[in-house]
Amino acid sequence: MFGLNRTPAGVPAAEDCLPGRDTPVPVPAAHYVNGNPLVGPFPDHLDSIVVGMGCFWGAERFFWQMPGVYTTAAGYAGGTTPNPTYQETCTSMTGHTEAVLVVFDPAQVSLDDLFKVFWENHDPTQYMGQGNDRGSQYRTAIYTNSDEQHAAALASRDAYQARLTETGFGEITTEIAPAGHFYYAEEYHQQYLAKNPGGYCNHGFCQVSYS
Repeated sequence: MFGLNRTPAGVPAAEDCLPGRDTPVPVPAAHYVNGNPLVGPFPDHLDSIVVGMGCFWGAERFFWQMPGVYTTAAGYAGGTTPNPTYQETCTSMTGHTEAVLVVFDPAQVSLDDLFKVFWENHDPTQYMGQGNDRGSQYRTAIYTNSDEQHAAALASRDAYQARLTETGFGEITTEIAPAGHFYYAEEYHQQYLAKNPGGYCNHGFCQVSYS
């Protein structure tokens, strides 16, 4: 649909990934903060996108706070190992990055609004990591579910790259690819910073405005 989906450098090839398992990890029925379902099917008027911004704890909170976002979930995306555990993903041998599923109402929040939060709340120029968190499981990524989303993500990246270049930052390393399977993370990761207000994530920041 979008052309070849090549494995980014630094991500293990499929044949080198851990075998995983057939059974998904159990997750709560409802979002801890807003009470909406964590797992679909979702109402037909909603859309979704998956993003990776380093540690998924902090990334998820940025999005559930947005008006128009119906639900969010922490999980693993962009890799090979089926139904990976957190411990497996931390080995960098599943191919996945820590990711956040964002389900939203396009009538209330635009893709551009979501991209603004994405670009401004991590450092997309860092390669295979964020802050002190290093490894392919912390890589920056946008996983799209339609041609329109993919084109919008590329245009958004190019616009933000222009702002970064103006202010002396380097090249964006964000992986932009069609969404594959999103694997939900374990229950204790879901809405972690709402349950653990003292929790902390390592995020790099360019601190450059998207708009």
